[in-house]
Amino acid sequence: MIWWCCSGICRALALLALLFPLQERSCWGLNPSSGDLEKSPHSDPDSWDVLHRNRRSWVWNQFFVLEEYTGNEPLYVGKLHSDVDKGDGKVKYVLSGEGATSIFTIDENTGDIHATKRLDREAQAYYTLQAQAVDRLTNLPVEPKSEFVVKVQDINDNEPKFPDGPYLAGVPEMSPLGTMVVQVVATDADDPTYGNSARVVYSIEHGHPYFSVEPKTGVIRTALPNMDRETRDQYVLVIQAKDMVGQMGGLSGTTSVTVTLTDVNDNPPRFAHKNYQYTVLESLLVQSVVARIKAADADIGSNAEMDYRIMDGDGPGMFNITTDEDTQEGVIMLLKPLDFETKSSFSLRIEATNRNIDSNFLSLGPFSDTTSVKVTVEDVNEPPVFSIPLSKMVVSEDAKVGTSIGRVSAHDPDNSNSPIRYSIDRNTDLERFFNVDALSGVISTAKPLDREANSVHNLTIFAIESHDPTQIGKGITLITVLDVNDNAPVFAIDYETLLCENAIPGQVRPRNISAVGLASLPFSLSPHFPLCACSIHFTARDNTASILTKRGGFRRREQPVYRLPVLIVDSGSPALSSTNTLSVRVCDCDSDGVALSCGAVAYTATGLSTGALLAILGCIITLLVMVLLIVTMRRRRKEPLILEEERDIRENIVRYDDEGGGEEDTEAFDMVTLRNLNVIRDPNVRRDVTPDTPTFFHYPSASRPSYKSLPDNVVFREFIWERLKDADVDPSAPPYDSLQTYAFEGSGSVAESLSSLESLSTDSDQNYDYLSNWGPRFKKLADLYGNSDSTTVLS
Repeated sequence: MIWWCCSGICRALALLALLFPLQERSCWGLNPSSGDLEKSPHSDPDSWDVLHRNRRSWVWNQFFVLEEYTGNEPLYVGKLHSDVDKGDGKVKYVLSGEGATSIFTIDENTGDIHATKRLDREAQAYYTLQAQAVDRLTNLPVEPKSEFVVKVQDINDNEPKFPDGPYLAGVPEMSPLGTMVVQVVATDADDPTYGNSARVVYSIEHGHPYFSVEPKTGVIRTALPNMDRETRDQYVLVIQAKDMVGQMGGLSGTTSVTVTLTDVNDNPPRFAHKNYQYTVLESLLVQSVVARIKAADADIGSNAEMDYRIMDGDGPGMFNITTDEDTQEGVIMLLKPLDFETKSSFSLRIEATNRNIDSNFLSLGPFSDTTSVKVTVEDVNEPPVFSIPLSKMVVSEDAKVGTSIGRVSAHDPDNSNSPIRYSIDRNTDLERFFNVDALSGVISTAKPLDREANSVHNLTIFAIESHDPTQIGKGITLITVLDVNDNAPVFAIDYETLLCENAIPGQVRPRNISAVGLASLPFSLSPHFPLCACSIHFTARDNTASILTKRGGFRRREQPVYRLPVLIVDSGSPALSSTNTLSVRVCDCDSDGVALSCGAVAYTATGLSTGALLAILGCIITLLVMVLLIVTMRRRRKEPLILEEERDIRENIVRYDDEGGGEEDTEAFDMVTLRNLNVIRDPNVRRDVTPDTPTFFHYPSASRPSYKSLPDNVVFREFIWERLKDADVDPSAPPYDSLQTYAFEGSGSVAESLSSLESLSTDSDQNYDYLSNWGPRFKKLADLYGNSDSTTVLS
């Protein structure tokens, strides 16, 4: 049997057993798995040996190990001993389980158990271990393995913490005393079942005297009534949580709580002034802003919203006031036009009222305020105003030019009463039918009028101030042209009626006719159709449009169509008339009078034979062929623009971009040739192609001066002019497209020409020996020019 024992523990257990009454006949031991005392079922209550045998079962030496042990030596946990161990060293103790060998160690000889590391209860609260005694030589167990638990004893090593901090909270302003704001909660990682290490109390470190906190629950409440947001809207509290029930030596933690006072409608609107004055121009447009006023409200949000209204004032209906929802200003709008000459000032009384009133704060009211607003109208130079904006006039269409039609009148509304001048907007009178007198405003005709062309004229009349021509008023004048009987009546359309061959005399034709006159009533009356003397077959009933047959027996073969002249006379004064023609076509009708066929009867079949059509088609084809031949021959007879023998002319521009190679270049152009100007080419030779064998012509010496005796610039000038003259006077040379460029730099430079092309023909005695003293960069030039012998040879 393995024993656990420690100094004093086993003796204490023995004494505890003696204290129990003997009649209970029992003995107590310790359960190795739970650590609790239990009654041994094998104990004998009548003998002392029972206690002795009970000691051989597990006896716990130590149930707890103190956490965060800071000693230098390993912490002693307990001692393991077996009854088999006689002290001769044959028994070895082995420890296994959680933390064995890493945290807990056992002396294999003595069975002493120690903790070698600092333990943290918050990391692991207990460890389950197994103890066993084995034979040292064979490593075979001498007793079964026993299990026991080592619990870590808590100490106060963790301060309270606020997992949800810092806190943000709000409470309405003007709240009563003790209104709950928010609840804070702190947690302590220590063992809540052991001691007071995890028992936390709350206190307020910062925030007095406005708020308080309940020590046990952490509920924060208001400590003062009627806190005003407009005075101070935010408070920052510091709440402390301390363990050990707040006793000395306890650990503490803090958090911040930001409390914001939310707004309530406890402030009525107030105008800053009792009287406001504004000035506007009388030309201000309707629906324009006259002024903006605002009543101050210390509240915010919906509690500061307000409505404005005009309580009373002069000029009813002139102004209106609305609320600007963004700025909560009262916007005064103009509803009617202003007139300084009629009224120069207005007085208004305006009220501002809170839109959302809290019934809990009615005692702080009233939640409205009034003010007076005076609007002064300033005079501006206004355009003239017509006494009648829309004038209506009438004129007869036969009125003579210059006839007065009517008069328009306008005046200056300003106090200056400037004279007015009138004119017509010609965009409304493009044909200039009317004129207006600039001073009197009398409108008269300027051209003959025609009602049938335009019966109503819409004129715009300008009224212009004489003192300020920029001020222009506009008026409308409608001139209606009255009709006169100046148009004879005519048929409304070209009428044509049908007549059956079997018609009887006096039969009314189904087609009615009517006449219209361009002249309108009352001058044009209903037209009538008297009997036309030139027709013996028809008569017309007066004031009707019906046609009657005068006889019967009409035949299409004899006359298919009748032309009936009709005289139309109107009832105007004077009466006008016109003669119109009515066509009557004779038709073959059935028994019901329905026309079957009309017009002349064909005696023979009409149309062309097939041979005639083929002959006409052949003639047309022959004419087309002849036209094509003529056009082709005319094109071939056109003279060519360029002779055939001259078609070999080439339009080429040859460009040479060769640079001279100095004295060693024997392939480049030799300027010596230019100096031999007395020998030139034959002018009759073509210059647009290169001849195979050069041909030169020697001009007589008498006809040309010697170029040797002329300066260089004159030599080249004469050479160019000679070439130009040859090209101009040559009658056989066609206008070839060629480009000949002559360039001469001139001889004005003091240093003379630097070109190496003239070195072959120069007569200069310049000494170039100094080039050998300029260094290796000029060695090549020194070799070419420095030796006088080579210069002589080159020249």
